[in-house]
Amino acid sequence: MEQNKIVANENFDWNAFENDLGVYDQSKEAIEEAYGKTMSNVAVGEVVEGTVTEINKREVTVNIGYKSEGLISATEFRYNPDLTVGEKVEVYVESVEDKGGQLALSHKKARQLKSWDRVNEALNNDEIIKGYVKCRTKGGMIVDVFGIEAFLPGSQIDVKPIRDYDVYVDKTMEFKVVKINQEFRNVVVSHKALIEAELEAQKQVIMSKLEKGQILEGTVKNITTYGVFIDLGGVDGLIHITDLSWGRVSHPEEVVALDQKLNVVILDFDDSKKRIALGLKQLTAHPWESLDSELKVGDKVTGKVVVMADYGAFVEIAAGVEGLIHVSEMSWSQHLRSAQDFMKVGDQIEAVVLTLDREERKMSLGIKQLTADPWENIETKYPVGTKCTAKVRNFTNFGVFVEIEEGIDGLIHISDLSWTKKVKHPSEFTQIGAEIEVVVLEIDKENRRLSLGHKQLEENPWNEIESKFAVDTVHNATISEVNDKGAVVVLGENVTGFVPAKQMVKEDGTTLKAGETADFKVIEFSKATKRITLSHSRLFEEAKREQIAAEKAEKRAAADATKSSIKKVNASIEKTTLGDIAGLAELKAAMEKNK
Repeated sequence: MEQNKIVANENFDWNAFENDLGVYDQSKEAIEEAYGKTMSNVAVGEVVEGTVTEINKREVTVNIGYKSEGLISATEFRYNPDLTVGEKVEVYVESVEDKGGQLALSHKKARQLKSWDRVNEALNNDEIIKGYVKCRTKGGMIVDVFGIEAFLPGSQIDVKPIRDYDVYVDKTMEFKVVKINQEFRNVVVSHKALIEAELEAQKQVIMSKLEKGQILEGTVKNITTYGVFIDLGGVDGLIHITDLSWGRVSHPEEVVALDQKLNVVILDFDDSKKRIALGLKQLTAHPWESLDSELKVGDKVTGKVVVMADYGAFVEIAAGVEGLIHVSEMSWSQHLRSAQDFMKVGDQIEAVVLTLDREERKMSLGIKQLTADPWENIETKYPVGTKCTAKVRNFTNFGVFVEIEEGIDGLIHISDLSWTKKVKHPSEFTQIGAEIEVVVLEIDKENRRLSLGHKQLEENPWNEIESKFAVDTVHNATISEVNDKGAVVVLGENVTGFVPAKQMVKEDGTTLKAGETADFKVIEFSKATKRITLSHSRLFEEAKREQIAAEKAEKRAAADATKSSIKKVNASIEKTTLGDIAGLAELKAAMEKNK
């Protein structure tokens, strides 16, 4: 191993060193003076300018002219990745000598002390500054500007929507200060403002060259529920969802994708508002123009249900060509239901063309026409007198609507429900959804109406009832119901009668009540109105009237006999002689006897 060579310093005076007389040519006082000047130039808490002497991954070495150089963490210079050796930087003197005897400096604190003034100056002068994007936050990013944490809103990062915020983290970018809250010391910066300033000049040039009908190439910049924003090279235009395709579009993503390049046509633009309306479907011919010229009313077509409504369904038979199937054209039934009962969006169906207007680009379709009209052979299928079972569909005050089969409805008039029962409302007789036996009474094919009956299924019992409950016949019956006008009595199965209130008085003067059983006399019978009127009072009132009449007749006969006797006396008086006086006395005695 080679020995280290020791070379003597010719200028070093060992004798002077040992005797503290000075070791160099310079005097001790001169050296101390120079050292003291260095010390006096550095004070704790002071911001001074230094020179970068060394840079590594962990630390930056800065010389401020002190006896030693200071070390600063490299993280304090993240905002300036282009830092080079020899560059002047401002530092804050934290300590002239730390525990390790090292000069302690901070670039971050130096920046913070002057940052607020510099930020305000940048705002006032519309200055472009650099900042370091530290991290993401709600609604945007946190940016280090002069040591201050400023807020960069997501909308101010770029002119186009940002899909990935993370790509900007740990990047140094240029910004403009756009807002400062002096009270809370909040700073808002924008990178978008720099881009907009550059694009504004481009926009002016582009807008000046725009013409309606002009075809341009653009890039899909953003997709919303209502349309697509297209970048035309510095200026944006909007394709409304209705202008993307001739067919129905639920969402623009069905037609275009982000960053897709495509040709668009200018539909309209507004110079003042910088709005440009674009179209995509206009670059192709309207589907109605290419619709089969041979298509006519009565033809069958197939298509896809694209829209449902309560009143019907829209069916797309070709891209951009739709026809409406009204709910009334979905079934032969007269009972209109919701279109959702027959089909749903996405269904592939077959239909018949009912109307076709190529000029108005309208078409109506039907699906019930694919099956035979049940009314075509109604006379042969359901002739008058046919008995069948129907389903109760609806009530009215005057009758019951029933359905014999799909598409064939009929009406049972309230008077045709029962021969004997007085029906005030159909709900008393049956219920919706129930089945009921009917007989066809009349057919109106033109108006698609059937008159039906239920009571006609059996013989009219009123022929027998008429003979059984003739006027003046007496029947024992029970009162079932009492009202202000009178009472209803049960005369037999499905046979009732009515007793007026004044005819309910009993012989003792009291009135019959509900539930009482008594004899009643028929005083009126109407087959036409199916009404039987009865009376309880008549039973004893007539007997009393007969007794009174007999007594009157007896008195009348006695009076007639008296009158006859008087006539005889008067006739005898006219012929009386003295010899007849005895006979007169006998006649008087006879008259008194008769009394």
